[in-house]
Amino acid sequence: MKFIIGLDVSKGESQVQAFVDKGNRYRKSFKVSQTAAIPFLT
Repeated sequence: MKFIIGLDVSKGESQVQAFVDKGNRYRKSFKVSQTAAIPFLT
């Protein structure tokens, strides 16, 4: 069994999709917000 994570990164939010083996989705894709600031870069 191989676990595969797919990321679609764009400005503001990213889409995440997980698979168990090729072609078998683990669950629905979900969004991740990118609004948090990194303190040492600001």
